[in-house]
This record gives sequence, C-alpha cells and structure tokens, in this order.
Amino acid sequence: MAMMIRSVMTSCSFFISMLLFLFTISDLFVQIHGLGFGINYGQIGNNLPPPSQVAVLIKSMNVSRIRLYDSDPNVLLAFSQSNVEFVIGLGNDYLENMTNPSKFQTWIQQHVQPYLSQTKITCITVGNEVFNSNDTQQMLNLLPAMQSVHDALVNLGLDKHVTVTTAHSFNILSNSYPPSSGAFREDLVQYIQPLLDFHAQINSPFLINAYPFFAYKDNPGEVSLNYVLFQPSEGMIDQNTNLHYDNMLYAQIDAVYAAIKQMGHDHDVQVRISETGWPSNGDPDEVGATPQNAALYNGNLIKRIQQKQGTPAKPSVPIDIYVFALFNENLKPGPASERNYGLYYPDGTPVYNIGLKDYLQEIPMAAKSNTLSVNFLVCITTCLIFALEPSRW
Repeated sequence: MAMMIRSVMTSCSFFISMLLFLFTISDLFVQIHGLGFGINYGQIGNNLPPPSQVAVLIKSMNVSRIRLYDSDPNVLLAFSQSNVEFVIGLGNDYLENMTNPSKFQTWIQQHVQPYLSQTKITCITVGNEVFNSNDTQQMLNLLPAMQSVHDALVNLGLDKHVTVTTAHSFNILSNSYPPSSGAFREDLVQYIQPLLDFHAQINSPFLINAYPFFAYKDNPGEVSLNYVLFQPSEGMIDQNTNLHYDNMLYAQIDAVYAAIKQMGHDHDVQVRISETGWPSNGDPDEVGATPQNAALYNGNLIKRIQQKQGTPAKPSVPIDIYVFALFNENLKPGPASERNYGLYYPDGTPVYNIGLKDYLQEIPMAAKSNTLSVNFLVCITTCLIFALEPSRW
C-alpha cells in the first residue's frame, strides 16, 4: 500500500510539473496583462480589415481595452471569449431621436445584453464631444439621455457591470494654464455642474479627449516640441502649487481636475483620457505631423503608462488612457491629419515602430496556437493516464 501511495504521489508530482510547464508555454492559459492602455477602434474607412482579423492584431499587441464609437455587432462577436474590455458608444444622433427613456432600454436589450455573456462590455459613452458643437438641444438632452441609459441598466440588473459616461473635447475648458487654475467655460457650467453630480452619484469617470498636438500646431514658436512629446525638457512649474510638469498631457489632465474641483468635486470624480494621439502626416500647415513625432509621442506615452505614473497633482492615481487610434481611417473628413492618427495602416503594418508587433506576421500564429492547444490536450490526457495508472494495481 505504501509503495502504491508513493507511486501515485510521484505520478501526481510529474503531472503537476507538466501542468505548470504547459501553462507557461500555452497561450490558452496566459493571462493578458495588457500594457495598461486602451485603443480607439474607429471604422471610418473603406479599406479596413474585418473584425476577425482585428481581433488577432489586438491580441498580438497585448491590449486589453478597446473603445468603439458605436456598438458594431460584428466587432463584439469577433471578440467573444476574449479578455478585451469594451467601451461602446451611442452616437450624438441618438440624443435627438431617443428622448423616450424606454427606447434606451430597448437599445440596451438589442445592442448590449445579447453580447454580455461572451464579450466584456464595461462602459457606454452617450455622445462624443457634445459641448464642442453649437447644438443647444443636444447639450440639453445629454444628461437626461445618460440618466435614461443608467436607469435602463439598473432595470435590467446590469449597472454593476456596465457604467455610463460621455467624452468631452478639451475645449470645454476656458483656462488650462497653469494647471491649478483650470476652469470650465462659463457658458457650459450650467450643463457640466449637474453632469458632474451625476458622475459622482454613479461613480463613473469623466472622459476628456486631449491632444497636445493641437497646442503645438497652433503655436510652434511658443510651445516646446520636447515638452509635448514627453522628451527631456525644462517643463513648467505651476506657481500656485510649485508642482513641476515635464509634459503637456499631464498638465492638461490636472487642469481638468482643477476645473472639476471648482465645481465642488475634489475626490469623487476620476478623469480618464478617452482620446490622445499624434498624427503621422498632415497638411502643410499642420506643423509637427510627422511619423517621427508620432512615434515619440505614443512610444513615450506607452512607457509612462507601463510605469503606472500619476500626474503631479494626482501622483497616486495612475493615468488611464485610450490611444487614438488603431488604424488610419481614409474616409474621415477634415484636414489630412484626421486620416493619419493610426498606429497601423489598414493592411496591418505599423505606421512607425514603437515596439508593436507586425500584424501580418501574426496571422500564421493562429495556426500555431491551434497546434499548441491540441498538443496541450494530448499532454494533459497522457499525464492523467500516468497519474491514474497506479490506482489499477
């Protein structure tokens, strides 16, 4: 009996060792510890790869969060059983067409609920940069629409899993220098105050689209390129707080926090960057739009995200950022820069090198992954046979 027990223990030890080894080499059991940043997945183009191939690309990048501007079912299905968390969007047009709260519940039942068991949807953005327009009716409708979406989530028992917010342009600030003097535009205070109260009530983030590129492009003679690209520079010191800033994005984030504090919310509303990036090309008057600058901006930003840095005013709160964007989108209107924010060309090759993998080289890996998975199962079966064999003696 003792010999049989020792034999079983030896076999089990071998079995456990094999498991640990296979867990290490098999992508079936490698948890995706994302680089800490999200990516904006826009689809305003006629030459973009299908979502099934995009899913391979995202896996190769080790990115675990995606922001969509809609609720494309093809994308949500393509990422079934993945570890990717999704922010999905209700477009600005819904603010006009869906004044009836029951319509929002129907929308959630059709566009969110069917996918939740397979795809991680964690947030719904209602509108995008609504306060950057001149549409007063949309501004008035924004908060009621967000409240209706939240109420619908509560009614469906989903509010613990999915939150509600909206994304704002950095232009909603009337002042951002120095950061401690950040303030919202006076004409928007009437809308932003109750919006902040709502964010605090449901514990949802305040999203800002922040682009230091715009500040440099508009005033390259005064704004230091190194400062906006996270390169070594003198930076600036906020004379009110004596805090030193070595890059503009952190100063912009803290300016938003200061503006929120002025509205009576100091610690109960978190700021997240829903968009930031740098174009690799632009029109002749778009100074600084080059592949070299784009590589520096996004590469340095990702390094800081990996370091879990906080801003000078919020050092214990790691920056939370969605990079714009995954692909160059050839049908986006506006200046040339709008079509050149992507980290990748539509064929999956990187626009510039910041250490991300080449998508085209990753496609064959799917076959290797399947082979490894089969081998894994074969090894597991073999180990089980060896482990259980002594029990027959």
